[in-house]
Amino acid sequence: MRLTLLGTGNALVTECYNTCFVLSDGNRHFLVDGGGGNALLHQLKAAGFNWMDMRHIFITHKHVDHLLGLIWMVRLITQFMAKGKYQDEAFIYGHDEVITLLKELAYKLFSAKNTQFIDKRLHFIEVRDGESLDIIGHKTTFFDIRSTKVKQFGFTLEISPEKKLTCCGDEPFSECEEKYARGSFWLLHEAFCLYAEREIFSPYEKHHSTVKEACELAERLQIPNLLIYHTEDNNLASRKRLYAEEGQRYYHGRLWIPDDLEAIDL
Repeated sequence: MRLTLLGTGNALVTECYNTCFVLSDGNRHFLVDGGGGNALLHQLKAAGFNWMDMRHIFITHKHVDHLLGLIWMVRLITQFMAKGKYQDEAFIYGHDEVITLLKELAYKLFSAKNTQFIDKRLHFIEVRDGESLDIIGHKTTFFDIRSTKVKQFGFTLEISPEKKLTCCGDEPFSECEEKYARGSFWLLHEAFCLYAEREIFSPYEKHHSTVKEACELAERLQIPNLLIYHTEDNNLASRKRLYAEEGQRYYHGRLWIPDDLEAIDL
């Protein structure tokens, strides 16, 4: 499997794209979150993907930097279905609030010519806390991270019988997630900024963590691979070096600080 980061930035970045990514197994793809607008289409193309191949899409929560790119995907999918240029079906997954909002927006924004395909060929699938589904041939278990801001789900995906990947969403780790994250080969976790720069970026006020906390968590859970994202973008040229220098003081596994469009073999 391969992980491609379409974006690695937090909600207000301008020098990189909002955090979203694609998990791929051969020619099957699982898009996680949509970023903040139609730049999602640019990022997919720049990463070498055809947007039509994103047949399975999961939205973690309804913040604009994760959801609004999906509006463009819904528009394109239904528009091309109406033209007879989109074969088969597509599936969008999310918790009840995400699914309700996406469908409401689709019916308000698009014509009946497009929305006729909703629930017929474009399926909005509500997932529940602890529910497992087969996504691109891999068991995927969704879970509520118990956010205090807005309802948000993460997920665990079985890469192979021996390895799993856990995505914790874009908020600090909660105790309820440990049963999913423990034993993961890969952990995807937000890190808003360096701990050394916490007074500059105020991550705790925004309910985010720093590189230090993400690395301490991965060390405690004995995670072999920690990937951190959803960061500030003030110094992208030095982000890898600075985050690695701080993180390696607290974590002794493999620390990944990807750039937008970077692909990693899992």
